[in-house]
Amino acid sequence: MKKLSVVSSILVPASLLSLIRKKYDLSDSTTCRVLRTGINHSYLISDGSTKYVLRVYSHSWRSETEILEELRFLNLLKTNAVEVSYPLSDSSGSYIQLIDAPEGRRYAVLFSFADGRKLRNLSEDHCQRVGVLMARMHNTSEGHSLKRANYSMETLAKHPYEYITEHFSESLSEIKFLKKAGGYLAERFDRTNVSQLRYGIVHFDVWYDNFSVDKDSTITLFDFDFCGNAWLILDLSYFCMQLFHTEPDKNLFQIKMKKFFEGYGAYAFVSDEEKELLPLAGLAVWMFYLGVQSQRFDDWSNIFLTENYLKHYIGMIKSWLEYNDVDIEI
Repeated sequence: MKKLSVVSSILVPASLLSLIRKKYDLSDSTTCRVLRTGINHSYLISDGSTKYVLRVYSHSWRSETEILEELRFLNLLKTNAVEVSYPLSDSSGSYIQLIDAPEGRRYAVLFSFADGRKLRNLSEDHCQRVGVLMARMHNTSEGHSLKRANYSMETLAKHPYEYITEHFSESLSEIKFLKKAGGYLAERFDRTNVSQLRYGIVHFDVWYDNFSVDKDSTITLFDFDFCGNAWLILDLSYFCMQLFHTEPDKNLFQIKMKKFFEGYGAYAFVSDEEKELLPLAGLAVWMFYLGVQSQRFDDWSNIFLTENYLKHYIGMIKSWLEYNDVDIEI
């Protein structure tokens, strides 16, 4: 019988374990289990009390050069004592493992384990610490660049609209809103004095799901899969927009956001232009991620990307804009 091709596969932990043990000289008692399947797949590697995370990149998602650039940035942050999950080289000094998966070549990288737990409900102190961590990351990344994505209004608004209309009718009010919002963003950023916007390498996905908080409240940032070159304000705005949606008490949200900026401001300066653009930068990042969900429909988002989800997602965007007195009429 002829074998059929596959869109994606979940690799058997035991098969990965034999590879990892050999490549990294781990003990025979080392274990491997699926930690999370998503845009990429993560496996928890345990060797006694020592833990690691193995990320297996999805087929054709990132090139080898893009991955190496991500790892170069992580090593730069580690060198500058920024708390991040960093890549580990194997016994031959290589960071990337090549895997012959059913769908084609996939890459795998072993990362240090970020001790602690994920906290959806962040305290004021946690928000301040996130601000400090982000500022220290930006101080390291400002003025640097990677051979990876350059985030612009084209990649943040135009392309996502093209991706989403492959799955939903342009007659839907939510799709009409996205088209209008994209034009609004492009026009507003065209009028921006870009010299007042700091530029460098961004994480581009800083929210509670991508950092761990340990017992001493030390925060370790991970999952730099979307890192690239952009205005640094995009990282600040995305965290604030996520905080807005996870904190139902908006008075408390204001307090937490103030603490976040106090932490950030102790290490980095935010210009008036950046502060003014904060709500729209958040809109841009949320539009981008709707585009990612549309791009990865076949092997990830199809279980949730429905019209009801679209209404909910756009509703969250609109509530953020309304809170910040931004009116985008269809």
